[in-house]
Amino acid sequence: MATDRPLTRHFINRTDPMSLKEYIQNGGYTALRKALEEMTPKEVVALVADSKLRGRGGAGFSTGAKWGFVPPLDKAPAPRYLVANADEMEPGAFKDRFLIEGCPHQLLEGMLLAAYACELTEAYIFLRWAYKRAARLLDRAIQEVYQAGFLGKNIMNTGFSLELSLHQSAGRYICGEESALLNALEGKRPVPRNKPPFPPVMGLWGRPTIVQNVETLCNIPGIVERGADWYKSLAKGSDSGTKIYGVSGRVNRPGAWELPMGVSAREILMEHAGGLQPGYELKGFLPGGASTRFLTLAHLDTKMDFESVQQAGSRLGTGTLIIVDNQSCPVGAVENLIHFFAQESCGYCTPCRDGLPWVEKTLHALEQGTGIASDLETLSMHCKHLSPGHTFCAFAPGAIEPLVSALQVFRADFEQHIVDRKCPWR
Repeated sequence: MATDRPLTRHFINRTDPMSLKEYIQNGGYTALRKALEEMTPKEVVALVADSKLRGRGGAGFSTGAKWGFVPPLDKAPAPRYLVANADEMEPGAFKDRFLIEGCPHQLLEGMLLAAYACELTEAYIFLRWAYKRAARLLDRAIQEVYQAGFLGKNIMNTGFSLELSLHQSAGRYICGEESALLNALEGKRPVPRNKPPFPPVMGLWGRPTIVQNVETLCNIPGIVERGADWYKSLAKGSDSGTKIYGVSGRVNRPGAWELPMGVSAREILMEHAGGLQPGYELKGFLPGGASTRFLTLAHLDTKMDFESVQQAGSRLGTGTLIIVDNQSCPVGAVENLIHFFAQESCGYCTPCRDGLPWVEKTLHALEQGTGIASDLETLSMHCKHLSPGHTFCAFAPGAIEPLVSALQVFRADFEQHIVDRKCPWR
């Protein structure tokens, strides 16, 4: 198995992924045995911190630092929880499904290692309802692991115990916010909680809880098995490790690939996605899913890591590029995204609940040819009132990001809709 591809090294060229037996034969659960038999929980936390692994759910927060916030077991006894966030409702994102369907045992091993490191006693996989195949594969893998004694009481005769359950969610975008996810898991309305306290201190049912993205957890076995220096050496930029990058749009080979952190957007688009289809040219792209700002042709050589994309004026987010070509309407593209976000608002705060539908209505008028010049001022006003610091959580600021940038880089397209009183691409 490839040592420079820790996330996909166990992928095989057939319909179903490896069974438990095959996974073990190819080095699976070696990291778990090493951690349980040779390392203390604090040493695992220190190793992950030293690896400089940053969360792959979008925020990019240090995983080791997050784990370090969990209070000691003697100050906050069991139950203590781990939740793998596999809800993945971001438009354009499919990396977590890609990883689960490619090798569910790697996620389970990563969860076991995270639970051991943070001394957690119960775990849940919070899975998007539409991921039916992923659910089937996870169910099978969980049964295999329980039967082998890698889950349950006294795992590998080390005294470590963990119970794990699969939870198929109702599927809402707001569940990407970890405290809203926890409310949903408790059977409540999925709205964000006041912070502090933060989940590592007081999360699920008021107990210490770590919520971690699927891709983040899938990195843990390789780090424990091969060390922090090896993991850091895989990257091309300031961040560590590898990442699942995806591309959707009018490209020759849409899909997902494991590549070094810091690979350029140009390499992802031109070499791995095969460039744009004949007759189309790049107009712009969202570098990290639907809740990031547009970048343009001038940004193709940007390194796709957290710091570089931020310096370019956007966010790495999920690392899934959404391509807008020269024969697609950027106004219509943004309207489509805002329509999604307006539907997904939890309705907790006024700017998000009422502002996003108003933005959608205004964009729809532009697309239908009934827009007026003052609509651009209205859209700019909403960009301000939906920005960070004006809403209860980060949902609305993320939702408005494509519009904020579109009004800058595609201004002429917005104005043409008003002058021509129609969408030029219809």
